[in-house]
Amino acid sequence: MSNNLFSPVTLGQMSLANRVAMAPMTRNRAPGGIPTALMAEYYVQRAEAGLIITEGAQISDQAIGYPATPGIHSQAQVDGWKQVTDAVHANGGHIFVQLWHCGRVSHPDYHEGALPVAPSAIKPAGQAFTYTGLQDFVTPRALEFREIPEIVEQYRHAAAMAIKAGFDGVEIHSANGYLLDQFLRDGSNQRSDAYGGSIANRARLLLEVTGAVCDEIGADKVGVRISPVNGFNDMHDSDPQSLFNHVATELAKIKPAFLHVVEVSMAGEVDHAVDMQQIRQCFKGAYMANGSYDKARGNAAIASGAADMVAYGIPYLANPDLIERFRRNAPLNAPDMATFYGGDAKGYTDYPTLDGG
Repeated sequence: MSNNLFSPVTLGQMSLANRVAMAPMTRNRAPGGIPTALMAEYYVQRAEAGLIITEGAQISDQAIGYPATPGIHSQAQVDGWKQVTDAVHANGGHIFVQLWHCGRVSHPDYHEGALPVAPSAIKPAGQAFTYTGLQDFVTPRALEFREIPEIVEQYRHAAAMAIKAGFDGVEIHSANGYLLDQFLRDGSNQRSDAYGGSIANRARLLLEVTGAVCDEIGADKVGVRISPVNGFNDMHDSDPQSLFNHVATELAKIKPAFLHVVEVSMAGEVDHAVDMQQIRQCFKGAYMANGSYDKARGNAAIASGAADMVAYGIPYLANPDLIERFRRNAPLNAPDMATFYGGDAKGYTDYPTLDGG
C-alpha cells in the first residue's frame, strides 16, 4: 500500500501520526511580542497536524519587522510560548517554532530610529507594516563583517530558548525575502567579503546559522525553510537553480531533520525555471513541500516520493480540523482575509469544525 497524507512518518526522532504540516503563518496577535492564551487556543485547535510550525518568532529585538509578532529570545516570551507547547503536547501534537529575522524589510519605527540591517544597503521596493500603518521601505544598513557572528549567536540563543519553552524543535526561516534569504540571493546581496559574491559565500551565513543551531539543540530538532522562486519582498537571483541546489547539498552535510521548500510565489504561481526535485535530490533527507497543495496533490506527492510531508497554510488557517475534512472529503471553510493579520478571536479561533466545535 502506497503512502499518503495519512501515513505515519518519522521526522528526526519524532514519530508523526500523519504527513500533514501546518505551515507558519504570521497572525499579529502577540501584543508586546509575548504569546498569549488565545494563541495557545489557536494552535491546540490544530494539534492533529503531524507537525505544527508556528508563525515566525523574532530571534532578537533587532529582528522584528511587523507589529504584534512574537519573539523567542526573552524569558517572558518563553513563558508565553510554554502555555502553547503544553497545550499542544497535552493534545498529542508536535510543534516547532520558526526562527525569524526580518532584515531589510523592517523599519526604523521598530528600532528607535535606527536603520534595519541587511547584507547590503539596497532599498527594496514596497512598504513596511508599522505601528502607524504602511510606510515605504528604507535603505537598510549593511551589516559589518564583525557583526555577523552576533547574528549567528542570536539564532543559537533563540533555539536554546525554544527548547526551554517546550518546543520539539525549530525551523530556520530562510525564505520569503527575510534576512537569511537576503544573504542568499544576489539581488539583495552585493557584498565583497566572505559572505557575498559567489554562491558559496552567499550561502555561508545560512549554513553557519544551521550548524550553530544544530550544535545547540541537535540536528534532529531542526528544519530549514527556503523559497527558490518567491519574489516577495522584492527578491530575485540570477541563477536560482544553482544557488538552491548548492544550499540543499551543503545543508545535507549538516543533516537537519527536514528541508521545507516553498515551491511557488506568494501568489501561488509556479516558476518552471527551478526544478524542485533537483533540490530534493541534492538534500536527500526529508523534504516538506509547500505551495497551493490540495488533498489530491498532496497525496500524489507523497505516493510518488516527490515529498515526505506537505505543509498547508491558508487551508489550515480556516480549517482547524483540516485532517478530518480531508479524511471525509468534506468541503473546506472559506478564509476571511480581513482577519488574517491582527485582531482578536474573530477569524482566528472561531472557524467552525465539521462536528460543530
